[in-house]
Amino acid sequence: MQQTQSANLTTVATGTNVVVQAVLAMALGLFVVGMVGFSHISAVHNAAHDVRHANAFPCH
Repeated sequence: MQQTQSANLTTVATGTNVVVQAVLAMALGLFVVGMVGFSHISAVHNAAHDVRHANAFPCH
C-alpha cells in the first residue's frame, strides 16, 4: 500500500512539473513575440521580425 501511494504522488508531481514548464514556456514565447517585437530598439525589433518571418508567424 505504501509503494502505491508513493508512486501516485510521484506521478502527480511529475504531471504538475510538466504543466508548470509548459506555462513558463508559453509565457516566455509570448514575451519574445509580443514585447520584443514591439521594441523601439531597431536591432532588437529587426531580429524579432526576422524570426517571426522565418517561423511563418504573421506580423504585418
